[in-house]
This record gives sequence, C-alpha cells and structure tokens, in this order.
Amino acid sequence: MGVLEGKVVLATGAARGIGKECALLAAREGAKVVVNDLGGGVAGGDEGSGSPAQEVADEIKAAGGEAVANSDSVAEMQGAKAMIEQALDTFGGLHGVISPAGILRDGMFHKMEDADWDAVINVHLNGSYNVTRAAVNHFREQEQGSFVLFTSTSGLIGNVGQANYAAAKMGIVGLSRIIAMEGERKNVRSNVIAPFAWTRMIATIPVKDEESAKRVERMKNLLRADQVAQLAVALCADDAKDTTGQIFAVRGNEIFLFNQPRPIRALGKVEGWDPTSVLAHALPAFKPSYEDVGNTGSVFSWEPI
Repeated sequence: MGVLEGKVVLATGAARGIGKECALLAAREGAKVVVNDLGGGVAGGDEGSGSPAQEVADEIKAAGGEAVANSDSVAEMQGAKAMIEQALDTFGGLHGVISPAGILRDGMFHKMEDADWDAVINVHLNGSYNVTRAAVNHFREQEQGSFVLFTSTSGLIGNVGQANYAAAKMGIVGLSRIIAMEGERKNVRSNVIAPFAWTRMIATIPVKDEESAKRVERMKNLLRADQVAQLAVALCADDAKDTTGQIFAVRGNEIFLFNQPRPIRALGKVEGWDPTSVLAHALPAFKPSYEDVGNTGSVFSWEPI
C-alpha cells in the first residue's frame, strides 16, 4: 500500500519535468491524480494544448492508476477553481495540491520589460495564490489537506538575470508560511521546495562560459526531476502531519532544510541613532555577519550525491 492510498492529488504543470514526475509518483503511491498542464512553452504566452496533460493521465491509467487531465491555467482564478471542482466531481475529494507550474523570462533587471515581470509574477506567485485559495476552504472544512509549493534558490540565495523569478519565488515562501500558520488548527499544511533538477526551464538558461557549461552538464546528468518528486509526494502523506511551514531543497539525492529569517545580531543605543553613529558603529559591527552576494553555486559548492 502506498503512502497516498485513498487520497486525491492535484499536480500542476504536470505534463513535463517535476510536475510530471510528481503526478506519476503520486499515482504509484495510491493517489487518484488530476494532471494539470496548460501545454504551453517555457516562456508562456503561447497557445496551450491539453494533449500533454492527457498523455500523462493516460500513462497513469495504463499503469493501473486513476487520473484525469486538466488544461486550465494556474494564472487564472477561474482555471484554478475548475481544477478543484474537477477533482471533487471526478474523484469525490481532494487532499493534496502539488504546484510546480511555472515559466521563465530571464533578463538583467535594468533591461527587464514590464511584460516579462508581469508574466512571471502572474504564473508563479499569482498561480500559487490561485490554486491554494481555490482549495483552502475545502481543506479547512474536511480538516485535512497539504499544499506543496515551489520556491527556488534563485530567490532564497540569488541568481543574476532572474529578478522577476526570484521575487515571485520569495513571495511563494511568504504565502506558504501564512497558509501554514493560519491552517495549523485545521490540519491544513503548506511547505515549499526549492528544486535542483534538469527541466525544460533550466535548459533555457544561457551558457556564457566554460564554468557555467560544466555546471549545466553536471545538473543534466546528476539532478533529476524524479528525485524532487519523492519529497513532494511524501509531504502530502498523513505521516507528514507534523511538517508544515518549512522550506526544503532537493539536490540529487540530498534533501536540505533551510533556515528562515530571524535576527542574527542586535545593537542598542540608549540615546538613539543618527546617520553618523549608524555609519560609525552599527554597520561596522554588523559587517562580519553580512551574507555576500554570491549565487547558488557559491553556497552549494560541492558535487551533488
């Protein structure tokens, strides 16, 4: 018997990459799955197709599982509501939402187009809001439910050329935290995962030098979407009932628990501060505790397992 036996799970962006692996694994672990995917491209904006989601649903059914396809957009509230209604109408329930759906429109911040900012925020941050908001009252009423949302080290740590993506992904961290806090008494859980995995989105990142080429090749060979799915599916299980409001990362066969912002140093001045004393005393005292502006590679500097 799988860890999701008797559960119904919605997986968004589930025609490819992490979403697909989450849908397939959830089904193998006993869940009935709503496979959502708009069927668009990595950058979004192109006309979607329901066929990729249907292909995954058919694959699940061919393996003996139960699944239904959905091609609504997470970026539209009506689409999110339709996904939830489809789960309830088709399978009579919903117990987990795994939502890695996303797009990329990278560019240096000083050159960023408003449309690229809006598109990424809309799919990632608004999309996460839409699916959680559409499902949360059902979860609260049944006093059971798990959201698994997706952040990124581009937000948690930083990555040049991804201001829109980083802002959206950090917004998802805050959203998940509040959902967890407000849902605790109703057994509504929410956690986020920062995935390291070779997907269509990662494949669009430009390779500009030999070092980045080597890094991309390592990712392609060692970091798989199915490794991320293991944690995502586990977080929907009843045995994870004590895990909520947390930030995880998955890199190959490594699982990380991230800390969350808390004060690390404090200075008080009885007579109060002015700009001169801040510059003379406060900032120099804090400086040894500053984090540098290095990217993810400077933090995860060792080879994945």
